[in-house]
Parts: sequence; C-alpha cells; structure tokens
Amino acid sequence: MQLYNTLSAEERKELIDLAGKQRLTLSFYAYAKIEDPKKFRDDLFVAWNALDALGRIYVAHEGINAQMSVPAENFEAFRETLEAYDFMRGIRLNVAVEQDDHSFLKLTIKVRHKIVADGLNDETFDVTNKGVHLNAKAFNEILEDPNTIVVDFRNHYESEVGHFKGAITPDVETFRESLPIINEQLKDFKEDKNLVMYCTGGIRCEKASAYFKHQGFKNVFQLEGGIINYAKQIKEEGLESKFIGKNFVFDNRLGERITEDIISQCHQCGKPCDNHTNCANDGCHLLFIQCDDCKATMENCCSTECLEITHLPLAEQVKLRSGKQVGNKVFRKGKSEALKFKKSGELPDAPIATVNPVKDIRQKIKVKKVILGKAQHYYVKAQVGLFEIENNELNIGDKILISGPTTGNQELVVQKMFVNGTEANQAKPGDKVTFALPFRVRLSDKLFKILT
Repeated sequence: MQLYNTLSAEERKELIDLAGKQRLTLSFYAYAKIEDPKKFRDDLFVAWNALDALGRIYVAHEGINAQMSVPAENFEAFRETLEAYDFMRGIRLNVAVEQDDHSFLKLTIKVRHKIVADGLNDETFDVTNKGVHLNAKAFNEILEDPNTIVVDFRNHYESEVGHFKGAITPDVETFRESLPIINEQLKDFKEDKNLVMYCTGGIRCEKASAYFKHQGFKNVFQLEGGIINYAKQIKEEGLESKFIGKNFVFDNRLGERITEDIISQCHQCGKPCDNHTNCANDGCHLLFIQCDDCKATMENCCSTECLEITHLPLAEQVKLRSGKQVGNKVFRKGKSEALKFKKSGELPDAPIATVNPVKDIRQKIKVKKVILGKAQHYYVKAQVGLFEIENNELNIGDKILISGPTTGNQELVVQKMFVNGTEANQAKPGDKVTFALPFRVRLSDKLFKILT
C-alpha cells in the first residue's frame, strides 16, 4: 500500500503534460473531531493517490485543511471520497478562478497539531462558535455600513497585492500574530461595531471569528468561502468587486487575478507590479515582488549577493549554505534590506495603477487586440497547440498573442494551421484549430489576434 510520493516534481510534471488532461485547482476545509489523524491521513492518501489527486493537505484532531489539484474527469469520484465522512458531506469545494495543470506536483498529507497555527492554548475556546457567514452580495452591503470594521486576516505578502477597499491589513507574517494585534486595536469596539473579516478560502476566518466572539465581540461576520468564493459569486451574479488586485494563493501559481488593479510595486525598482517570485538562490528562496525587467536583470534573484552566489559552482553554493536554515524554512516573505520598495502595512487607499491587462508593466505589451478563443490542449511531443475559436476569424499571416498566468505573453505569426483536422487558410467561430508552438500552452490561456 503506497503512502508516500514515488515521483519527483519534474517527473510528475512530465506525466501531466503527456496525459494532456484538464486539472482543477481547488481548496476546502472542515473543522471536526478526528480521533485518529494518522489513520485518517493514510486512508486519504490511498484514495486520492488512486485518482491522481495532488496537493498540500494538513489534518489534525480539529479537522482538515486542503489545497489540491484534481483531474477534471475524476472530480466527482474525488467528491465521493469526501462524502464517505459525515463531517465532509456537502462540503464546499472552492474551485480556483484561474486554472494551471502544474499548481501542485506532489500529494503531501501531513498530520499537524492544528490545521491552522493560531498560537492559542485556551481550553474554553470553542472553534465551532463562529461568526455569521456572508455571501458576496451581503458582504458588499455590510462594507457600505459606516458601522463596519473590515479586517484582512492574511499575511502582509498576501494583502500587499490585493485586498478589500478600506480593510485593515496587519503587517504580520503569520495568522497567529494577527489575533492579539487586532484584539488590542479593536478592544474599544466590541459592543457597537460590525467586525467583518475575510481570508483566502475562509479557514482562517472560521477560527478568527470564533476567537473574537470568545473575546466578547458581539457582531462578528466572515466572508463565506473567502476571496476565492467571493470572486466566483461576483462573476456569476454580475456584482461589483469590492476586492481590488490579485488574490495570493499557496501553490505554484502564487496568485490569481480578481481585478486589473495593480496596488503594489516591484520591490527592486518601484514600478507597478504584483508578480511574486522566489529568489533563485537555493540558500535564500526569499518570496518578493519582481517585475519582468528586474527579473531579467537580476535573473530571479532578490539581491546582487544572491545573484553572485547563483553563478558559483554548485559545490561552492552548497558549502555556503551548509548548516544554515534557508529562506523557505524561516519564512522571510519580502523582508529584506535589499528590497528598497517593500512597504508592508503601508498600502494606499487607492490603487497605484489601474491598467488594461495587456498594457501594464508586468506584461510590457502595448497592443490592440481582439479575443479569438481559448486553449484546449497542448501536444507535448508534436509541440502543437489546440484552440477553439469562439469569436472573430483567424487567418494565415495573422499575428497572434497567447496569454496566461503561467505562459505569460507569447507573440507569433500564424504560418500554417489545421482547421477541424484539415489544412486551411481561415478559421471561424466554432472551429477547432491546431498549429505548431515552440512553447507549452495551458487550458487557462487565451488566444488573441493583434490588430495592426
């Protein structure tokens, strides 16, 4: 019985590409009393490994917290594995706004003391005595109430790239730090204010709302399903987004765009930017915001010191970091004197820049374009992309732009294409088109025609 990963991330990535099947990135959580977390963990691993489900999951006596990638064709079978447990029947699965087949490349299920590290040791604290859940419409309405205080219970590197308008955004690196800070700041408003909170998927607020009720706050509310569910609801219901910018996520994507507002800066040059990167120096791995220009100049490094280290022979790099705790273990998220434009806790009331998605500093492309369709598949061995044309026409000789959160922005001229399996000069809405591509495309990628 296999209870651990047998493939490396690179091997798994190659298998995913060869399979060419759509995967869904999702998250969920549940607070419950689990008597034997170790057995629970092993049972889940066996069931999910059989479905090719990947992700990062924490289980504890208090419940489960999961961020995962599941083949679309196995989605219902995956849901059935959850329904086998009473406390997860009918559980809400937050499906990501933007999909990426490589969001997770391993199945990691760990037994922890708690599914959310809160630093609390109060035996009288009841996590099930939570605040009132609000859907997107109700959340928007309560934000308009002058009697409302809205708090972001995420970390500084999350709120820096996106947050709700007017929210308190604590300059903290962990959830446990924010609880006493907010409790102290709002101690005089326990009776008369609406304490409204949000986080990425809802799990931190589930605990925070119960904590603040325990502390004596009378009117406690939380955004149901967090930012992920909010983004889905405002899109489906045509509501105004009170959230501006990008939602930071804890997988390989590092973020999914909610609005086109860019509210943060490149930490190295100060240009409007909200793309996170991990320092390429294996002895650092600092998470910080870096624009495309600085990424090219600094080769994905956070400082000249790290850049110089990456150019050393591998043996010397290993020797330099021997015995040291690397950055990805000490969680130095954007905290470095080398970063001149890091401004945690000093977010402006209004966006630094509001730009068209293909005209901002992140993408460096200033073009007029029209949407053609979306990517359907990429044939790795043949290096051919498959697209479905939904709008407008595509002709031989057209200059196109393929854009996506992982693919970036790629331009090329169509010199030869097959329409519905036959070589042709023109494709119209409803047609399926294939043509050679020197780079991989993903299901979330969009196909545009550049207008001259």
